[in-house]
Amino acid sequence: MLFESVIRMDKIKEGDKLQIHCYKHNGRLERVSDEAIVLEINEDWIVCGNYKTKITEDDGRSYKTKEPAILFFYKKRWFNVIGQLKKYGLFYYCNIATPYLIENGIIKYIDYDLDLRVFPDGGFKVLDRNEYNYHRKIMHYPEELNIILKNELTSLIEMKRNNEGPFSHELVEKYYKKYQELTEN
Repeated sequence: MLFESVIRMDKIKEGDKLQIHCYKHNGRLERVSDEAIVLEINEDWIVCGNYKTKITEDDGRSYKTKEPAILFFYKKRWFNVIGQLKKYGLFYYCNIATPYLIENGIIKYIDYDLDLRVFPDGGFKVLDRNEYNYHRKIMHYPEELNIILKNELTSLIEMKRNNEGPFSHELVEKYYKKYQELTEN
């Protein structure tokens, strides 16, 4: 199940509160985030922020996030990036996933298991390769999709190595400041 981004730019604006739904390739809803506040939306991406947001997993378990996060969702890239402002520094959790779409106030994407974890010292690690290979087999990912996902993982790692886009600490700080201003009002 592949889908293209659908953005109704005239309806979504800075300060809007959206939910986030993460799906699997077979259409199963895996995770719901209750709130993300729009910090910027343009033709390339939507940037949101949240803090102490309720996350509900597909098995019914739920928890609240422990730190502020800045979330970058892309219209044409097959990943999204979460900058986590933890007590011990800026961490990143990056999902290899479809470009997003927004429907009825919900950001939606399909997650493809491969993740990139980036640590404050600049080190990083690719996670969940076994889970990806398992789901690829049982959900019959087409070879074209496999090629796209691996190329996007390579591009994401290159962005990290060059501290581009969401991997610019200054950019995350700028959006976090904007998030604080929006939530104080």
